[in-house]
Parts: sequence; structure tokens; C-alpha cells
Amino acid sequence: MHRFAATPLARSQTRAGRRDQTAPMEAIESGDGRAFIGTSGWTYESWRNDFYGGRPAAEWLRLCAARFTAIEINATHYRLQSVETFRRWRDQTPPGFRFALKAHRYLTHNRKLDDPLPAIRLERDRAAGLGEKLAAVLWQLPSNFHRNLGRLEGFARALRAWRRPRHAIEFRHPSWFDEEVAACLRAHRIAVCQSDAADWPLWDAVTTDLVYVRLHGHERTYASSYPEAALRAWARKVRHWTGEGRDVHVYFDNDACGFAPRNAARLLTLAPGRR
Repeated sequence: MHRFAATPLARSQTRAGRRDQTAPMEAIESGDGRAFIGTSGWTYESWRNDFYGGRPAAEWLRLCAARFTAIEINATHYRLQSVETFRRWRDQTPPGFRFALKAHRYLTHNRKLDDPLPAIRLERDRAAGLGEKLAAVLWQLPSNFHRNLGRLEGFARALRAWRRPRHAIEFRHPSWFDEEVAACLRAHRIAVCQSDAADWPLWDAVTTDLVYVRLHGHERTYASSYPEAALRAWARKVRHWTGEGRDVHVYFDNDACGFAPRNAARLLTLAPGRR
């Protein structure tokens, strides 16, 4: 297993041949596709010392933006954020940095995609504070929500009200994993979220020119690191998809013990083909 030592982001590397870690990262480009790699969330107290070098929490997003090319906002799944909060996050990150937004659970978990338009409009209007930095929106369905093609089609049509970012759906029940569902997603240019975890199955369908991947921890959900061989395998997939002209988002959600930022940093070095 490759051991990647987490370097505190507060320590800028200025030796010859070493990149200044406070300088902004740029999306990896291969063919016509781009790869955006980062973590799911950034406000984890357990990262304070090893990853953030003891810096105050107000600086954590800026420090992540110096190390990664994108980040998935996880807190929005549990609490609606204000336009002003989104604007502040936008302004704390460099021009080329991108956000993915995990949509609020009200529509996905409480309403099970029923009557989707009001909730979509509310998400859209608040997230407008991110401007062009909002690249994708993730809609995570609960594991007890079984296949309902009618609900899915209605939701997909309602997403026409929010065209600017791309959309991905994380299905956690295998009843969704079939050709009719994939055809609906293809028709509306919605991506399947390839969700790797120990507690639910992964659907590896590719339905559009966006590929969205969430890596929660293969051996223990949220609490296991990805070994070197696994990271190299995901890097090969990223290179393949971007070579096909697809944009790829990869977010690590194995936040325990600081695994997520270490794995994300390592994948960033591997994805362009570097060792």
C-alpha cells in the first residue's frame, strides 16, 4: 500500500523544482475532457493538524482550493445555505476552481422526487451565488428508495429549469441499475454517480459526457483509505474518460483519519499519468 504523507497546506514549498502549495491547482485536461478531483466537504476537525497544519477553520476552504481542482459541498445536503454564503465560498477560491453541490435531502429523501420543480428552483436560486464556479449538482437517493421510473422521468424533465450546471444522480438501491433508467438519463444528459462503498453497490454506467465518482471507502465506508493499486486503477479510468472527451469529477468521502485529502492528492498526481 502506498503511504502518502499528508503535508500541511500551510507550509508552502519554495525549493527549486517544487510547486508552491498555496498556488491554485488547474483541472487536468486530456483530449477534450477535464478532470476535477477533490474531497467531499472540507470542515473536518480531524484534518486540522495533519492536513491544515493547525491553521484556523476560516482558512480551510482556501487551503483546499490550493491543493485540489474542485470540491464537493456536502453540508448543503443537510442545511440550505444562503446566497451570501455561496458568494463567500466563491470568492475564497481561485478562478479555475470548481464546486459540485450535493443537493438538499428534502426532495430526494423526504419527497422521493415527487413534485420536484419547487425544490429545484429553490436550490438553483440560492446556489446562484457560486456563479460559473458551480460545475455539477449531485442528487443522492436513499438506499430505501426503489426504482420508480415515473418519478425519475418527472425529475429529469424538471431539471430543465436548472440547465447551467450538470447533474448526477447517486442511486443506492440496485433496482435502479437497468437499461430503462440508463436510457432516461442519456436522454436528459444526466450522469450516473459511480459510488464506491462497502455498504451499497456501485453502478458503473456512463450515460453522458459527464462522469461523476464518489469514493466513500471500499473496505469500510467513510473509514478506509484507498491503497495505491486502487488509486492507480481509478487514475486509468479518469484518463480513459477524459480521453473520450468527458468531464470527470472525483470526490473522496472517506473523511476519517484524513484519508480523503491524502487519497485525493495522490490521485491528482496519478491521473495525468505521472508516477
